Amino acid sequence: MAIHTVRIHPRGHTGRWLRILIVLAMVVLVSIGAAFTAAALYAGSVASTFDSHVTRLPNALPTAVPTPTASTPPATPGAMNILLLGSDSRGAPTAVGPTAVSDQRSDTMMLVHIDADRRDIYVMSIMRDLWVPIPGNGTAKINAALAWGGTPLTVETVEQLLGVRIDHIVILDFAGLKDITNAIGGVDVDSPLAFTTVKAPHYHFVQGINHLNGDQALAFARERYAFPTADYQRVADQQALLRGYATTLIQRSVLTNPGAMLAFAKAAGSAVSVDAQFDLPSMLSLAASLRLSGAGSIHTFTLPTAGTGTSADGQSIVLEDPAAIARVRTALATDTLGQVAGGH
Repeated sequence: MAIHTVRIHPRGHTGRWLRILIVLAMVVLVSIGAAFTAAALYAGSVASTFDSHVTRLPNALPTAVPTPTASTPPATPGAMNILLLGSDSRGAPTAVGPTAVSDQRSDTMMLVHIDADRRDIYVMSIMRDLWVPIPGNGTAKINAALAWGGTPLTVETVEQLLGVRIDHIVILDFAGLKDITNAIGGVDVDSPLAFTTVKAPHYHFVQGINHLNGDQALAFARERYAFPTADYQRVADQQALLRGYATTLIQRSVLTNPGAMLAFAKAAGSAVSVDAQFDLPSMLSLAASLRLSGAGSIHTFTLPTAGTGTSADGQSIVLEDPAAIARVRTALATDTLGQVAGGH
């Protein structure tokens, strides 16, 4: 797939605040970038608004450090990996914890890899039906890990799959997409395909630019039954939606408008849960370290698979591609993910 990018020009003291705002947007949307010209005078207020509404999860990460395999080189010092989950909770909401079984399901899973030099960021989608070993639970679809063991088991599963340490986890409540979208006056999304949602109210999206309100954005992100390739196309659409948020924020200059930015920060914070270690100072430190520049800074792609199949118990699943995953493991460890992303 094509690599989509947004240009960044952080300069001086104002640039520091711009990077802070960018990281806040990344935590929510995983859509970093843009020539934001927001004023430093209200950036601190925006950060505080986001921080006061975000939910922090104690014990969200496993305590054990993943054991590297003999075939995976040591990780590059300074690189960072953030796991983003789009949770579509069924039934009563439950607290995601280290022991209790959760009714939450991860309909969206993306690994955000930030290179050690902070000049490149890769957003890699992981198919939710990927059939993988889940520690202590045999082999199953990867999104079952959240239901069976909360975020610690989900993180442990991804760490085992990719041979990397997950530094932070971010959970975006899908329902919160509506408030985030409406807070910025809607989002402009470049849809790869024209389609109509199968379930009522049957939203229609054209190929190309669509202006979406909150309900439409949520439907766009969730739809899979309208496509012959099902979840593969849904993943591509979700990546397009994330890019759309970034583009919309830039073109409408939302980040230069104190009122609009505060509304965005409030909606975004309310829709997000993060691990307790990912506090505001950590976010600000990450923001200050970014060195994004030029058209090739941000990359989106999907973890390669071997297509679809059927499990022994009759489930429709997505099959691992061991050779491709081995290449991704090495690329993650050596900060050479561009060599993999460019082909997908």
